[in-house]
Amino acid sequence: MNAENTGAKNILVIHGPNLNLLGVREPEIYGENTLQDINRNLSVLAKNAGASLDTFQSNAESELIERIHLAMNDGTEFIIINPAAYTHTSVALRDALAAAKLPFIEVHLSNVFSREPFRRKSYFSDLAVGVISGLNIKGYELALKYALELR
Repeated sequence: MNAENTGAKNILVIHGPNLNLLGVREPEIYGENTLQDINRNLSVLAKNAGASLDTFQSNAESELIERIHLAMNDGTEFIIINPAAYTHTSVALRDALAAAKLPFIEVHLSNVFSREPFRRKSYFSDLAVGVISGLNIKGYELALKYALELR
């Protein structure tokens, strides 16, 4: 895919709490890839498509909110977000995404619908362009592919 055929050219990937522990934390659920592996892979895919990719991870809700606020004015055109545990708890993060008015895809490494009942509630899904759950790192890749192909 060349730059002329891409949709969003400035994409932000946001990783929520505990995703810095990927590869160590419950690999039977979240896989053995690290956050660095995911970011490196996405960066290569974006670069090959002529797009710019910025990644951000924080365990702090306020830092995630601040990064979304920044995205409103930094040229970001699309967000890929794995809110992790904040998926089920954070009205504040939802409000930030609603205020940003940027299209986003919600990504989850595990299939949240096959896990504990509390994980089935998302504060973001109704605002999202789409939700990808249970495809491990492939979910991030598919979200990026979608963003790159937007018209």
